Amino acid sequence: MSFEYDIIVVGAGHAGCEAASAAARMGSKTLLITMDMNKIAQMSCNPAVGGIAKGQIVREIDALGGQMGIITDRTAIQFRMLNQGKGPAMWSPRSQSDRKQFIEEWVNVLSHTDNLYIWQDVVTSLIVKENKVCGVKTMLGIEMQAQSVILTNGTFLNGLMHCGKAKMAGGRTSEPASHGLTEQLTALGFTANRMKTGTPARIDKRSIDFSKLTEQKGDNTWHHFSYLPSVKRVLPQESCWITYTNPATHEVLHKGLPDSPLFNGQIQSIGPRYCPSIETKIVTFADKDAHQLFLEPEGVNSTEYYVNGFSSSLPWQIQLEAMKTVKGLENVIMYRPGYAIEYDFFDPTQLHHTLETKLIKNLFFAGQINGTTGYEEAAGQGLVAGVNAHINVHGGKPFTMGRDESYIGVLIDDLVTKGVDEPYRMFTSRAEYRILLRQDNADERLTQRSYKIGLANRERYDLLCKKQAKCADFIGYIQQTIVHKNEVNNWLEQVGSTPLRENCKISDLVLRPQVNITTLAEVLPELKARTEDLSDEYIESCEIQIKYAGYIKREKADAAKLQRLEQIRIPDTFDFDRIQSLSTEARQKLSRIRPKSIGEAQRIPGVSPNDISVLLVLMGR
Repeated sequence: MSFEYDIIVVGAGHAGCEAASAAARMGSKTLLITMDMNKIAQMSCNPAVGGIAKGQIVREIDALGGQMGIITDRTAIQFRMLNQGKGPAMWSPRSQSDRKQFIEEWVNVLSHTDNLYIWQDVVTSLIVKENKVCGVKTMLGIEMQAQSVILTNGTFLNGLMHCGKAKMAGGRTSEPASHGLTEQLTALGFTANRMKTGTPARIDKRSIDFSKLTEQKGDNTWHHFSYLPSVKRVLPQESCWITYTNPATHEVLHKGLPDSPLFNGQIQSIGPRYCPSIETKIVTFADKDAHQLFLEPEGVNSTEYYVNGFSSSLPWQIQLEAMKTVKGLENVIMYRPGYAIEYDFFDPTQLHHTLETKLIKNLFFAGQINGTTGYEEAAGQGLVAGVNAHINVHGGKPFTMGRDESYIGVLIDDLVTKGVDEPYRMFTSRAEYRILLRQDNADERLTQRSYKIGLANRERYDLLCKKQAKCADFIGYIQQTIVHKNEVNNWLEQVGSTPLRENCKISDLVLRPQVNITTLAEVLPELKARTEDLSDEYIESCEIQIKYAGYIKREKADAAKLQRLEQIRIPDTFDFDRIQSLSTEARQKLSRIRPKSIGEAQRIPGVSPNDISVLLVLMGR
């Protein structure tokens, strides 16, 4: 072993795994350093991937050639497509995974990736020379050389766990915290702060009375995360279960508030707004008598269940007493209580859109170190950091994605232009162009770009070309073929749609809300014959493109207007401080964040339309 690498990735969570995998597959000699090889890609919180907007991110990771979608499909024990009662821009895949097998699949992938090596150790400092990272030093006293380093430390930087009055140093239960890096980075000029997250108790399946709960089964459909047709769900499918807290539960929880680290001053940092602890819920929503809980299985061969909605750092006795008041949990047995964890993160406005730091060349941050929360947000950042670290080492144009190209692009742009004052979680509402950023078309948006830089392989590119050709041909047929009213009028009345007064094109029928291509094909033999040559995924994609063509066209036009502002570049040496016609707040924020374009400057909070007008004049527009 030489301990000399192109890229070193610190931390083997979801960001680190995607970063290391991407860099190595693009051709960089990559080292992944982790505290514990048995906890690679650990699902520290709930054993699930995807969800609102997060599912779109996973589809994008897959379209780019990442691994999360493949591994999630292979380890899925329940799959659901959320929001199908709404328009397709809101559809979001979500999957429960077998926690243990998820780790095993990731270990298998990493262990069989060329150019990728794994080392079990703790990184205590970086080797930095002339504002350029050159490697890392570890707890074992080893110096490892690298041309680029990616930090994906998760919740481990000075991690401190809380359960009631008990405080324990650690990055996760039974795992030590990491010390030294924050102190070194702040000495180098980085701004750091603290955040908080939490997790619920884990309980024994054998102590749950399922007869009192509402069963929630998964979808029995063709949907999945990966675009690769060879990737299938292979594990037995499990149900989740729904129950609720009640006034008795809340009474017990209120009793424990004086000993709650969140309310007695023990925890000073900010927690996630959109995933609050149960004690926060009963205070913030004091008028509510009940809060929904989901009991989620941890695996097909596990008796461990995750109590989604009951995150807590209250004393363990209060957690147990409160859960026993919940229907179905009267005899509950805990494997371990919930806890909160505080950890260091760094202001993400200190990053370029490539996720390289502005202060230290070839140093990248990805994941919770940037103030985000969630496996999916971390994995998306990790992939982008891995790609750009490889490009820094071997040459090439930086790889970034616009807000009209991907949710990952929205995520990173939000981080580096706006910063964070609470753990950042992705929602569909954060994307201006969510009709363009659907879960069904991530491959059409991203695979060709990824193939050109050498990440997505030829198989993915060929699949994309096949899909585009087949869909274009099928849509052309639907838009050109006339259907006679006598063929469909009886059927239209049966489905509650107005009969035709005259013949029309098939596409005109597909536009109706009561009509879809699959059911219409049952009464039109030629259409049915053509659909038999298409996969369900292709048919769904074609139908969305037809039904929402007007909305898609309008959003593309809006995105084009934004793109014009992105093309107006701001020189790196531009002195914002000397422009007195800019507001004081704008001068301060523009000088600190250093936007590369007018479009980026426009999205910085505190930069007004008048400030943008001034910049446009100064840039010669």
